[in-house]
Amino acid sequence: MTAPIRNLERQDEASILREIRSALSGLKFGSVEITVHNGQVVQIERKEKFRLQPTGKTA
Repeated sequence: MTAPIRNLERQDEASILREIRSALSGLKFGSVEITVHNGQVVQIERKEKFRLQPTGKTA
């Protein structure tokens, strides 16, 4: 799966915070990683974990 490329020109704090909030939205278990290069946010990565419970066996 490929992530969409967003326009990085004229980065302003409000748009960066909006993207971070969007990455955090609905996240229950996981992490959000923000990559900065030369003082600019270049990537926001969301990792989400899903834990599955084993179902009871029927005999």
